[in-house]
This record gives sequence, structure tokens and C-alpha cells, in this order.
Amino acid sequence: MSITESLSGKIVTVLGGSGFVGRHLAQELLARGARLRIASRHPKKAFAIKPLGNLGQVQFAGVDVTRPESLAAVLAGSDAVVNLVGAFAGKLDALQGSGAGSIAAAAKAAGAQAFVHVSAIGADAGSDVAYARTKAEGEAAVLAAFPTATVVRPAVMFGPDDAFVNMFGGLIARLPVLPVFVPSARLQPVFVDDVAVAIGNALSSTAAQGKTFELAGPEVLTMLQLNQRIAAAQGRSRSFAELPDAVAGLIAALPGTPISGNQIKLLKAGSAASGTLPGLDDLGVTARPLGLFLDRWMVRFCKNGRFGGKTAHA
Repeated sequence: MSITESLSGKIVTVLGGSGFVGRHLAQELLARGARLRIASRHPKKAFAIKPLGNLGQVQFAGVDVTRPESLAAVLAGSDAVVNLVGAFAGKLDALQGSGAGSIAAAAKAAGAQAFVHVSAIGADAGSDVAYARTKAEGEAAVLAAFPTATVVRPAVMFGPDDAFVNMFGGLIARLPVLPVFVPSARLQPVFVDDVAVAIGNALSSTAAQGKTFELAGPEVLTMLQLNQRIAAAQGRSRSFAELPDAVAGLIAALPGTPISGNQIKLLKAGSAASGTLPGLDDLGVTARPLGLFLDRWMVRFCKNGRFGGKTAHA
């Protein structure tokens, strides 16, 4: 086995670690005894991670992944690297396309013995949506630069502090009728902590090297079903307006709307495992369903909080 057999005392650098996934991954890696280096454009956003580790176990660094000298500085001395860098807009090739390959090459040059690249279910080199296309191009670039890298493709992730389930939770709490874009879109939401454990296991196993994994939850829901489940967890009786594709497209074309045409295309493509690649169980993780947590997480959106009971209300 390689150095990845145990993360205890090893320097693990997490690029783009100041966001949602980074916070949960940090807890997992610190629990394994790793010495964590969180590198991002705005490292102050990750300072809440510091109390999670022991004295000196966590450090923070600023990085611009589009600048080779910046990458070299933060990756120096790393035993393992996790790349969480990604975006839905902006210079996508520089961030998650060819840029991902540059990150992998820099990690290799720094002597890292393990590299996990976090992509996304829906990565598609033939897509006309830049996000999906550059995700696929980034995977190829990573494996070209670091052939023993592990690529993980999470489905849409949920957690107590996510920006997905909680967004719908807030809308359902406020609106008596909620429009649903692409109501038949297939989602296989995955618990962010399950993704964190899978990444930790991938770093700790040579058997995962050079492979691509789809990380998806145990159940497939449509977008409409997801909204209905959230409303039920709040104890609310809500009406949902299923928007036809033509209407959704017209709305997306208007300025200032909450969804873009490309986001509608991504929804249509879905966020569910293809079944052709290994998954969470192959990384030693038993996926936990959204239903295990939803009632508890939706309490704050209930009319009277935890004192509101489970009876349906407006």
C-alpha cells in the first residue's frame, strides 16, 4: 500500500475548500488525523473550519488556480490533494476544464501520491452547455496529467447547510403556489457527508486510483416529487404549477429570472447515476436517503417551528 493507506499526519491540500463541500470534507479528513491545508481565492470564508481541528492541524492559503506559481506554492509538500474547484459561470475552461489538468500536473510535480478530482454527474464532453462540457474535459485533463488520480462525480448534494434543498424549503414556506421547472427531471440526491467519506476512502485506498465513481443517493426523485416531499416535511399543503418546457424556456430567456436556459438544459439531463460506473458502495459507503433527515431539517421552515406539529398548514 502507498502513503494513502493512512491519512494520519499527512498533509492534505483541499483546493476550493471554503465552500459547502469543503466544510464537510474538512471534518472528515480532520477526524482521520490529516493535517489540512485549505486553499481558495478567499480563504477567510473557511475560517470556521479552524476550531474543528487540533492546534496546528489546519492552515489556510490563498490561491489563484489559473496562475502556475500560485498553485506550486500551496501544493508544495502535499501528500495528497483534493480538487473541489468548480463554477457554473465565468472562465469555466480555466477553472474546471484545462485548468483542472494544470492543477493535477502541479500536484504531481509537488510529489503528491494521491489526487481526488471532484467532478459532477452529468459531465458530458458532447454537451452544448459549457458547465457539463468543461467538467468532462477537466476529467480527461486530470487523468492525462495524473493517471492514478481518482475522479468522483457526485449527484446534486444535500446537507443541513446546502443551497439546494434549503432554497426550495424557503420558497415553499413563502409561496402558496410554486412553479416547478422541468418537473420530470430525474435527481438522485446524495448526502454531502457520504460524499466526504467516499473522498476520504478514495484518498486512503490504492484500489480507487485511476478510476471514476458516480456518487449518488439510494433513491431517484423527480423535481416535482422533491418539492412535494419538502412541503410534506414542513407540514404544508402546497400547490405546484408544473411548467411546460415552452413556458420554462420563455421565462428563462427573460432578464433577471431565477433560472437560465443552460440550467434548464442541465435539469433535463438530470442528476442521476448512469449505472455504468462504480458508486458509493464501491468506496465502502452505504448511501443515506434524504428522508432520514428531511423532517428535522425542515423544522425551521415550519409555521411554528418545532412546536408546529405535523398537521398541514398554510
